[in-house]
This record gives sequence, C-alpha cells and structure tokens, in this order.
Amino acid sequence: MTGPRVAWIGLGNIGRGMSQNISQKGPQTAPLLLWNRTTARATSHASTLPNTKAVTTLQEAITQSDIIFTCVGDDAALTSIVNTILSDPTIPQDISSKTFVDCSTVHPDTSRRTETAFNARGAGFVACPVFGAPNMADAGQLIVVPAGKRDAIEKVRPFFDGVVARKTIDLSAGSGGDIDVGRASTLKVLGNTFILNTVGVLAEALVAAEASGLGVEPLQEWLGLFAPGPFANYAERMVGGDYCRREEPLFAVDLARKDLGHAYGIAKEGGLRMKNVEVMDGLLEVVKEEKGVKGDVAAVYGAVRKGAGMEFGNQ
Repeated sequence: MTGPRVAWIGLGNIGRGMSQNISQKGPQTAPLLLWNRTTARATSHASTLPNTKAVTTLQEAITQSDIIFTCVGDDAALTSIVNTILSDPTIPQDISSKTFVDCSTVHPDTSRRTETAFNARGAGFVACPVFGAPNMADAGQLIVVPAGKRDAIEKVRPFFDGVVARKTIDLSAGSGGDIDVGRASTLKVLGNTFILNTVGVLAEALVAAEASGLGVEPLQEWLGLFAPGPFANYAERMVGGDYCRREEPLFAVDLARKDLGHAYGIAKEGGLRMKNVEVMDGLLEVVKEEKGVKGDVAAVYGAVRKGAGMEFGNQ
C-alpha cells in the first residue's frame, strides 16, 4: 500500500513541531521532504527526524510530492512562495495531482487568492491555520481549522487528529459542501485576538498586583488553579523574566501585530471597532520599540511595567 508523497515548506516554531509529527506519525511512505528559505535550517531539522530529507529548491519539493504543507510567517511570505511555484517553468502547468495545505496565519483574502491561483492550475487547496504554542506543536496537540473543497480536505485529513492535532474544527463538517477557505483564516485571526488580548489583561493584572502590594505570587497561585495551561505559562514567563532575556521569540511582536491588524480590518468591514485590539497593539508597539524584531508577546508585561513607571525589565 502506497501513501502520499509529502513536502513541508517553512520551519518556524510551529512548522518544526508539525513537520516532526508528520515525519514520525504521518501516513506517507516516501521520505518527508523539507524546504526552507534558509537551507541549513532544513538540513539540520531533517537530520533529527526519521525518513526525512531536506531539499534545496522549491521545484524539488513540489514535483516530488502529492501533498504540500506550507507554514510561513505572513501574507507576503506565502504570496512569494505561491508566485515562485506558479512561475517556475520546470513545474508542469497541470498540477492537478497535487494538494496544497496552508497552515499560516494570513488574511482571509490571501487564502482566497491562493486557492484561486492553485485551482487555476488544477491543484487542490486547503486553508488550515492552527491554534497552539510551539510546545503544543511539538507534542502533536494543536487545534487545526481546515476549510475548502471537500475532496481536498479528505485527502489531507489523515494528517490531522493523532498526527499534528488533538482536535480538528472542520468548518465544512455537516454541510456536505465546499466551504469558503476564508472562513478558516477568519476564525484564526479572531481567535488570536482572544489570546493576545488575554495576555495583555494578564500583564496588567500582574503589574497591578505588584503595584498594590499584593504581590504576584497570590495571583499566580490563583491563575494556576483557575486557568492552568497557556496563560499560567505566560505568567511564569513574565514574572520569571523570560520575556526580557529571550533571543528568539516564541510569538514574535511583528507577527502578533499582523494578526491584530487583520482582525481589526475584518471587524471594521462589519462596522465594529475592536477597542481591546487597539490597546494590545499599543502595548506591542512599546515592545517593538524596546526589543525590536526579537520582541516576544510576553513582553507586553514590560510595556505595562513601563507605563506604570517601572523598568521595562524586571531583572
């Protein structure tokens, strides 16, 4: 029995974990192909995985695969990859045997344009953004959100639950029909506003606890009991000072602001002003000023501290 040939494009924090789980648990039988703009990163990652091979060109990844996953940082990066693939004369015009799955966080219109471009060449496309921190990606415990044509989703479903994900929110489930791929991206960016806004509220509560004399310890203890998991982890990274020492962000400030901007634009089209998003973006602007591209979302704690007349860093 022969499984699909699979390629993975993009090796950020989430992409490394997802490709690792596909390599170890996916239904493919041929080696998983890895491509990254920085070849050394793909080569290094492939060396740690079973049945995995790094390739040096996109052309190799595309022509030798049936299913191609992408997970890149922003809309411009995805569009660049799509344009490179579709303009490469060494890639056949007919790519109807291939299905592309994009796990990036992008604007719904970017997902729609990507689907249109691939469909014009016969290929299938699934928008499949994911929810979860890098440690959840490593553990295969993400929440995946696929949308698109039913036949395309069915081809890639074996890579979801039990491989990269603990749960799939299939936006076409029960409909029996094809679904606008933009729905997946809309859910992703709106979901990220909840995550990011909550991180901002958490930062404010921790600083208020310190400024009031309560101290952060009782608040952390309550948080561990009331809301254990990601936000308790964020609190630990804030109070422990990881936010101001970290060299490589887990959730980079520029990517977070991109997500907030997409959500804000979607809401504005519907006549809504997302005031919480405005507040969080303002805090992230301070993070960018202090830390540059190395700024992590958890550093909004430092931004709130600075606004309260304290030092940005707590170390």
